[in-house]
Amino acid sequence: DNVVGGEAQANLIIDLFPDGATIVNLQGQPGASPAIDRNQGVHNVLDSMSDKYVFVAEQTANFAREEGASVTEAILAGLDTPPDVIVAANDDMALGALQVTDELGLDIVIIGFDALPEALASVRDGGLTATIEQTPGGQSRLALQSLVDHLRNGTTPEPMVLLEPFAVTKDNLDKAERLSELN
Repeated sequence: DNVVGGEAQANLIIDLFPDGATIVNLQGQPGASPAIDRNQGVHNVLDSMSDKYVFVAEQTANFAREEGASVTEAILAGLDTPPDVIVAANDDMALGALQVTDELGLDIVIIGFDALPEALASVRDGGLTATIEQTPGGQSRLALQSLVDHLRNGTTPEPMVLLEPFAVTKDNLDKAERLSELN
């Protein structure tokens, strides 16, 4: 559930910055359902606390690393002070933002989404602060088990079963589904 994943990003921001934060929001491709839903989740949580959690910039970076870097560079150049957090709708944009913040020597919390192996390695090594895990293997296993139960027993599958996304940080890196793919 991409909305719940966006909410997990926002809840992590609250946990890391209980007194408030300035936030740059790198959004996915306009019109794409994951981009809409992930953005909605972030706003579901933070909009009610807009006095403490201020979006200083929100812009699409089209789910692309290069655009994540170029958009981040442009946003940072236009701000008087760096934001506390960059939240990105996928790991590629987050890794692009990280490249820029590293080049500028800025220590900004960056939260990605998708728990790709490269992002997990960055979390492990202290680059990205977190990424959102959606357990794609768990989704596949559940779907296959539902199909097998239907074929063997005639069981009617649930119309929709959503797994709960969660933030993967250094503290719970061992819970990441694709951890074994790291070098």
